[in-house]
Amino acid sequence: MKSTRVTMKDVSVAAGVSQATVSFVLNDKPGETISPETRDRVRRAAAELGYVPNGAARALREGTSRIVILNVARLPHGGTGLAAFIDALDAELERLDHMLLVRYRPGSADIERMTAMVAPRAVLDLDRIYNSPDTDAETADGDWTEGLAAHTAVQVRHLVDLGHTRIGMALPAGRAELDRLAALRLDYAARTLADHGLDAPLPLVMGRDLDEDRRALAEFLDRHPDVTAVAGLDDDTALRVLAAARILEVAVPQRLAVIGFDDAGAGELVSPSLTTVRIDTAGFGRRLAREVLGLPEDPGAAAPTPATVIRRQST
Repeated sequence: MKSTRVTMKDVSVAAGVSQATVSFVLNDKPGETISPETRDRVRRAAAELGYVPNGAARALREGTSRIVILNVARLPHGGTGLAAFIDALDAELERLDHMLLVRYRPGSADIERMTAMVAPRAVLDLDRIYNSPDTDAETADGDWTEGLAAHTAVQVRHLVDLGHTRIGMALPAGRAELDRLAALRLDYAARTLADHGLDAPLPLVMGRDLDEDRRALAEFLDRHPDVTAVAGLDDDTALRVLAAARILEVAVPQRLAVIGFDDAGAGELVSPSLTTVRIDTAGFGRRLAREVLGLPEDPGAAAPTPATVIRRQST
């Protein structure tokens, strides 16, 4: 499952320049006399290959300020996971005498403009990792070890371990900014199920209100009566499935098991309570703060804990 990561050497070969030149161009190092044509060739090669410097961090290490920019433009903002990640990243950077600047507006031009304005120490463009088709998100964020692929596998394997062989994946309606993320999750789930000899998950697109949710779930179960479990893109989407199932008098988990993702908190307050996947986003935030500053891991800090299933009544 694991893809070979694109390296700086690959970019240098594709662009026909030295690795040092690639480093100077991608890190925008001042004082280097590199022609505009060469800079364009290097950047084009990096984009075509999907090269992401330093894993999840597109770090511009030669910035002059103590500011780190984080771009999370099209990532889901409703759950607690992203908030915990940002808080931990911010706290660790502050402890290391740096400041975090979070940007929510999509578009590389916006990030480039901000970079020019504040000369940051680093740029963490998570939006690009998860939403740009020229980026290998699977490799960039930790792949099947501790990235989104691994976390999706934890969610799906919980259902498989319970004996479910036909699974749906609930997706929100009218959220174009989540299309790329949903496609990644569907792909990771399909590959996980294939490892067990099972078919890919069937997409269940929920509505914009409760009545649309009810119709979506009813039509889905009519078309796919063999589906016995649904994995939500996130907790919010999974909760919509639970609400629709209650109206339709679909027994959960007897007829339909439901599992969320990201443990947003509200899942334990409903009935039946929502099983979900808890991810140590705070741990990843603390570790990434040191990574983007070029510091070794703190030997006294605990490593991020693996994603775990918080099992409640819905499964």
